[in-house]
Amino acid sequence: MLLSMKTLALPIVFIFLYGSGFVFTAFGLENSSPMAFLALRFFIAFFILLIIASVLRVQWPNTLLEFVHISTAGLLTVGVFSIGVFLSISFGISASLSALIIALQPIVVTFLAVKLLGEKFNMKILIGLLLGILGVAFVVSSKVGGSSSQILGIVFSIIALLGLSFGNIYQKKYCSKMNLYSGGAIQTLSSTILVVPILLFFEDINITFNGDFLIALVYMSVGVSIGALSLLYVMIEKGEVSKVSSVFYMMPVCAALISYFLFDIDIDITMFIGIFAVLVGILLINKK
Repeated sequence: MLLSMKTLALPIVFIFLYGSGFVFTAFGLENSSPMAFLALRFFIAFFILLIIASVLRVQWPNTLLEFVHISTAGLLTVGVFSIGVFLSISFGISASLSALIIALQPIVVTFLAVKLLGEKFNMKILIGLLLGILGVAFVVSSKVGGSSSQILGIVFSIIALLGLSFGNIYQKKYCSKMNLYSGGAIQTLSSTILVVPILLFFEDINITFNGDFLIALVYMSVGVSIGALSLLYVMIEKGEVSKVSSVFYMMPVCAALISYFLFDIDIDITMFIGIFAVLVGILLINKK
């Protein structure tokens, strides 16, 4: 039986929030240097989560080891991933191409989940993964054209991919029961601490506080750092991380669609074929 709407609700909302984040990152970087934007985003998210955790009086980690696990998962999933994406886009990689590289995450995570978490792997998952790769290739082939991207930007996108992949595995293994508010506050604070030295010693700080930048900052702080990541952690807690990762195939699709609506970038038949292939791949991977 195919997935019910109730089952699809979380992935759909997550895909929209996380996928559009690539576009809003590019939007914000037009008015800010990457690490300055990222430091503000993380600190705002931390401050909001800290207030929510305090008001609701949620549980915080009981041991130092638990705190370290949550921080480590956050440094990988939030910190390393975001730094990689922000730097790759700042070096000229398009939002769609960056999302394409991140969309390879299901392959990396499925391999790691089988090896490290003992999750099952079958022919339906394999076919779903291959369809997802094919769909992603179709989507971005209509976006990339013949232009070559800077090697450094590609490298940072790959670093982002690895950070997210290992972070998801670490989250599932050690932090799947963490409180979303207190755990989120710890992870965004840890990521802020990771970004600050890079900001101070390696970046020429530049911020233009205009309407476009503030919209991007608020969206990335609240919509992505709090909303999307909370949904990701809920999905990781409730299901196999290899299956959860399949939704990342939709990231370049979402980024391309948001780019169309915000920046009037054309969508052709190739992209629609890719979207269909991605959806079928996700259904196969998650079919019971």
